[in-house]
Amino acid sequence: MYKLFFRLFFSRMDPEQAHYLAFRWIRLAARIPVLRTFVAAALAPRYKELRTEAFGLRMHGPFGLAAGFDKNAVAIDGMAMLGFDHVEIGTVTGEPQPGNPKKRLFRLVADRALINRMGFNNDGSAAVAARLHARVPVFRTVVGVNIGKTKVVPEADAAADYVKSTERLARHADYLVVNVSSPNTPGLRNLQATESLRPLLTAVREAADRTVTDRRVPLLVKIAPDLADEDVDAVADLAVELGLDGIIATNTTIAREGLKSAPALVAETGGLSGAPLKERSLEVLRRLYARVGDRITLVGVGGIENAEDAWQRILAGATLVQGYSAFIYEGPCYARAIHKGLAARLNASPYATLAEAVGADTRKAAV
Repeated sequence: MYKLFFRLFFSRMDPEQAHYLAFRWIRLAARIPVLRTFVAAALAPRYKELRTEAFGLRMHGPFGLAAGFDKNAVAIDGMAMLGFDHVEIGTVTGEPQPGNPKKRLFRLVADRALINRMGFNNDGSAAVAARLHARVPVFRTVVGVNIGKTKVVPEADAAADYVKSTERLARHADYLVVNVSSPNTPGLRNLQATESLRPLLTAVREAADRTVTDRRVPLLVKIAPDLADEDVDAVADLAVELGLDGIIATNTTIAREGLKSAPALVAETGGLSGAPLKERSLEVLRRLYARVGDRITLVGVGGIENAEDAWQRILAGATLVQGYSAFIYEGPCYARAIHKGLAARLNASPYATLAEAVGADTRKAAV
């Protein structure tokens, strides 16, 4: 029914308008007790065998919503209602910003992909922190906070901008993500170079520890799929050196090889997400796991359309997996289908627990 509705209605709307319309429906449903209970019962069944622990946090399962969908922390319970085991909000910047001029979001239906050049449009760290502080959770959900650089802040002052967001948001975050990999903020990806990344991550870690004294806020970094293999290795080594809690692999790509959609769509600038990202994101994940093993938690994201994709990420080394673009195409049953399929695959596998399956294929390949 959703796919028919998408074809007849959503596909004819501007993608950003369709996003906000669906977003409003999700938020509304989550505010009505009887409706949210009904929806959660239907779309968020819990499987005991999928219970997951990552960087000291317990979750109902390994599958979460990637950053970019709920930029301003306004629909956390709505997304939990739809079955996501964790919700990563943001990207949030130090100061509010409108993002890039519209039109800035494009559907590549033939490729089951999206191109976006949103430009970190968000309410800013102060407003989002206030919203998180006032939130009264309806569902028990792990909330990640993804932070990025304000566009007008010079690259040389990036660390101070990230620290500002950290000081405002860390106390409200179950985990914190430093995003240095979006292609839509000028100069941002330059921060992935280890000589820039080391002082940035160190400053954020110190700010989080200074701000939150009653617990240690897990810190992750999100990297691009377009990094050369040797740069992936360098980030992995740096993460181990600094004692990071996790790496998210990967963000969107600027590559455009092998796409089927109309050339005019393919030529749009921005980050490509969805099915075409699947192979490279999986390669990066395998490389990271081969480098860091179990010392750091890995999060697999990029082109996860179904349970088989999620299972392959787990076998490659991901403790957690995330989706976003496929949610647009699959609709509200997306998370439920992935949970059901993951439970079936785990029960048919030789692994007693999901944790035992993490990295199994990558370890075998190394022997």
